[in-house]
Amino acid sequence: MRGDSARAPWQAVRVRPAGDRALVAAALFAAGSQGVHDDGPALVTHFPPGADLGPVRAAVLAADSDATIDVAAAPDVDWSEAWKHGVGIQEVGRLTVAPPWLAEGRPADTTIVIDPGMAFGTGEHQTTRRVLELMQRIVRDGDTVADLGAGSAVLSIAAVKLGAARAIAIEMDGDAITNAEENVARNGVDERVTVIEGDAALLLPLVAPVRVVLANIISSVLVELLPSIHAALADDGQAVLSGILVDERDHMLDVLSADWRVEDEAREGQWWSVAIARR
Repeated sequence: MRGDSARAPWQAVRVRPAGDRALVAAALFAAGSQGVHDDGPALVTHFPPGADLGPVRAAVLAADSDATIDVAAAPDVDWSEAWKHGVGIQEVGRLTVAPPWLAEGRPADTTIVIDPGMAFGTGEHQTTRRVLELMQRIVRDGDTVADLGAGSAVLSIAAVKLGAARAIAIEMDGDAITNAEENVARNGVDERVTVIEGDAALLLPLVAPVRVVLANIISSVLVELLPSIHAALADDGQAVLSGILVDERDHMLDVLSADWRVEDEAREGQWWSVAIARR
């Protein structure tokens, strides 16, 4: 099975946006892309052999109904290995995110070792880095943290390395679960990080109360999750939201205004992240 997959070509997805390129890029990341690059008028990404591209098409067209989507076999390259050459060390505050082959000799208490599998969250993406920045001012010793849309579990691992007693990594993409569990084991935090597969809206009430919620998901899903996050937080709880485009900031502030107060925010590139607490 593994040999057949290795010989099969990866799938190159080329999208020509008719509208906002940033929204289309965000949709591709939300659909599981590990990297999107500009190629003239098009955005190009790759998916492994056999990956179901139906949800990818649906996500792109939901963001831009007039976008043109072309799929072709990618060049005969081992993308699982080629991807590694584009992954470097990310230093955010007192934390470092590194792939296994670059992590040797780095302090274990502040280094998060993440194998860049298909799970979102190697520290390369701007939204991940900004959550890592904001959470360093929020997570306290002994906290319980819920990480929604956990992907590779990078944020859950970061939370316990910042002093949290426990982190629950909730991820609904079954393909990401194995990678998350491997990363948890690789960082030696098995006893403090629990990876759960399922819908965050259903599972969050079951692990409440938590003092910190981390949610690096597209903005439309964040809005849907806000009531569940509000109910799950302890009295002094805080949440960090990311995956929000800068252009969506004003709308998100309006949504938050009734029940939340903004305590901190960060921006990188086209992405905006925010730390909030209940009013």
